[in-house]
Amino acid sequence: MATEVLTFGCRLNAFESEVIRGHAAAAGLGDAVIVNTCAVTKEAERQARQAIRRARRDHPEARLIVTGCAAQIDPARYAAMPEVDLVLGNDEKLKPESYDAGTRADGARIKVGDIMALTETAAHLIDGFEGRARAFIEVQQGCDHRCTFCIIPYGRGNSRSVPVGEVVRQAEHLTQAGYRELVLTGVDITSFGGDLPGQPSLGQLCRRLLALMPGLARLRLSSLDPIEIDETLWRLIGEEKRLMPHLHLSVQAGDDLILKRMKRRHLRADALAACRRARERRPDIALGADMIAGFPTEDEAMFARSYAFIEEAALDYLHVFPFSARPGTPAARMPQLPGNIVRERAAQLREAGAAATARALAGRIGTVAQVLVEKDGFGHSEHYAPVRFAGPAEIGSIVPVRIAEATRESLVGSTQ
Repeated sequence: MATEVLTFGCRLNAFESEVIRGHAAAAGLGDAVIVNTCAVTKEAERQARQAIRRARRDHPEARLIVTGCAAQIDPARYAAMPEVDLVLGNDEKLKPESYDAGTRADGARIKVGDIMALTETAAHLIDGFEGRARAFIEVQQGCDHRCTFCIIPYGRGNSRSVPVGEVVRQAEHLTQAGYRELVLTGVDITSFGGDLPGQPSLGQLCRRLLALMPGLARLRLSSLDPIEIDETLWRLIGEEKRLMPHLHLSVQAGDDLILKRMKRRHLRADALAACRRARERRPDIALGADMIAGFPTEDEAMFARSYAFIEEAALDYLHVFPFSARPGTPAARMPQLPGNIVRERAAQLREAGAAATARALAGRIGTVAQVLVEKDGFGHSEHYAPVRFAGPAEIGSIVPVRIAEATRESLVGSTQ
């Protein structure tokens, strides 16, 4: 069998899995399964361990390698699994030599370095993404902030930016390979450039990419910190049609005391102001947010303010995470809510998010969506709305689709 890469978690992991795939192929690594894990929640880790056990059952003779954030944070736990042959850290997984024959034969089960010692991130040139119509570009790694609920800085290290020229080179390479949509990704992309000469901002990076690449049809951004969006990026949101009208904001809560206990950098009013500013500059923009339900000490009034935030911000969709205590984080030492309360509040937020999505989708009936075709009869619009359509369309192309109806989860139409 060829090397199989199983990916969990964020878009950055999806990008890195392609780097891993290329290194493994170049090293001649065959009959192997590489599991690229996530550690953002306990559920993400549970799914990864389940996948490891399943991979061993399905491929009893394969070499099984575990990497990613969960492996970086607790390598011994994964090395202790009888199914696992090798554990690689988040830095080591991106090095070609981690997959060569000498490394495979040396007998070491754990190769995980000090992620906090890293001061820069290497650029990786990849040719594309297996089975995907859009491509991701890593522009930044790690995080300098220490939100009390988050373990990810200990898996990714401190913030490190990819030099602008390297980002442009990767974007040009992928565009020449035929990709019409590129997504800039990282752990905290609004911190991009702070460690680079001249301290270019994320907005300046986007402006340069769009100026140098007139053939790039669509540029999309992954999750943004609402208080760290720079002025150049705000101008681009209002003026540049190739920057997609879709922002996903890392909000997490709608109550000021909870936000302070989370050690977030914004307050409720800041997040609302970002949403208003986005709609003023791009009235048709789709806005989404991450929200955590049941954070320690959250009472009914605090939860009610988070719940009300969804409507006040006029969000189009929501990603809801039931609070998951991560050992080693300050939030794990705070007074915890009963599990049934956490689950109940998560369900209420999800229901409100689903209703917001249904309203937003219904509001697009009668419009013409520009759909990036990902498989036969399906793709995502410029607003990142799922679209099912009838009519011929080549995978990877962008086609106009007249929207005739909407379900609670997707738009439905036909090509023009």
